[in-house]
Amino acid sequence: MNKVISLSLLTALSLFGASITLEQMPKDSQRIDATQSNVILSYHNAIKESKKSVVNIATTKKSKQNDELNALMQNPFFKEFFGNRLPEFRQQERKSHSLGSGVIISKDGYIVTNNHVIEGADEIVITLPNDEKEYKAKVIGEDPKTDLAVVKIDAKNLNVAQFGDSSNLLEGDVVFAIGNPFGVGETITQGIISALNKSNVGLNQYENFIQTDASINPGNSGGALVDSRGALIGINSAILSKSGGNNGIGFAIPSNMVEKIASSLIESGKVERGYMGVSIADLTKDLKELYENKQGALILMIEKNSPAEKGGLHVSDLILEVDGIKIKNANELKNTIASISPEKSIAITYERDKKVKTTKIKLTKMDSQSVTSKDGKSTLSSIEGLSIVEITPQTRQQYQLSRDVEGLLVIEVEEESKAEKMGFREGDIIIQIEQMRITSLEDLNQALKEYKNSKKRVIINRQNYRAILVMP
Repeated sequence: MNKVISLSLLTALSLFGASITLEQMPKDSQRIDATQSNVILSYHNAIKESKKSVVNIATTKKSKQNDELNALMQNPFFKEFFGNRLPEFRQQERKSHSLGSGVIISKDGYIVTNNHVIEGADEIVITLPNDEKEYKAKVIGEDPKTDLAVVKIDAKNLNVAQFGDSSNLLEGDVVFAIGNPFGVGETITQGIISALNKSNVGLNQYENFIQTDASINPGNSGGALVDSRGALIGINSAILSKSGGNNGIGFAIPSNMVEKIASSLIESGKVERGYMGVSIADLTKDLKELYENKQGALILMIEKNSPAEKGGLHVSDLILEVDGIKIKNANELKNTIASISPEKSIAITYERDKKVKTTKIKLTKMDSQSVTSKDGKSTLSSIEGLSIVEITPQTRQQYQLSRDVEGLLVIEVEEESKAEKMGFREGDIIIQIEQMRITSLEDLNQALKEYKNSKKRVIINRQNYRAILVMP
């Protein structure tokens, strides 16, 4: 019955002259017949200079065998069973090798790449395009929070990448990924920009990825993503894949972020970020009904004596702008504040009780006892010889950690150092200091402040067994 009524109504509308006009593309569009005009479509000239700025990176990392076996032998069960007469297995050095890519950003040898490409490497060797000579590189600085790093080689008059403005990118733009996938040598793949401003991917602490379907495979990491002019618009970083191969979902760090981080690492060997002292979230569907503005970053918590508190911000305020830059969500606020230098005063526009207000706050430095030194290690400054990293999805995959493990991972303990004498070993996970649980560097900083004038019991996870060390 309903179908009959619908057809009858449509007929009636037609009889009375009702009509719908559909938008049509121009009919005089030109079509080029390549076979008749002898035309070959090519981007060769557009990207031929960009290729010269992309380098191959080979790293070597030394590790010691029998560490796990020695750790197992320290288990109380084995000690009691064997009467505390357990053998100490001799350590043997083992070398592991990996490949990646990088992009030259200065004529005198500065190269930007992914932090995970060179992290923990004992030797870094750079090979330039069409040049068999090998250059040993030194680490200038690392920023694990964005997965970027800068290394330098002793060379002059190199071919430098020309930066493009990643804020002008559009979905559908043609792009090319240049790198060294699987170690086969320089390779170019082509695709489009699939999406922009991708966050919550779970790769880095600060995310604002360009998503592309240009093939990015193992070894492409740290290489260039360029537009159809050959301008550098991103550094290829990761892929989403169950098999490890390319599934058409690749991510690149945008060039504007790369430029800021690389410049800071070259100038000081580290990145200092502005800090507000707030916990933030996106607006949910229900919360949007309570605010006039439907986009922004909602304040959930404000730290005591923080810049946000001193500036008069309250919990439930909705931050709309920072120095005139519109804020659409919590991730945009996090990235924007982190890109501003500490000690700078900024204007915050926010909504409270459905009224828009403005305040001035002076950012402080993000407090951390962890420093990124020029030898590329994330080190705990109060313990000589101890290198640690936060456990992120990326480090879980890299070090093959289970999902339920939390804490700070010890990635290196220098021989004869204070850390070694205290009993730390590579692979230990710091999970608690006295009564404070440790899941991040911020937790660690707080614990060190809380117990700074006394010896501290440090609880670690070692091969899924608990152990207690004493930190002076």
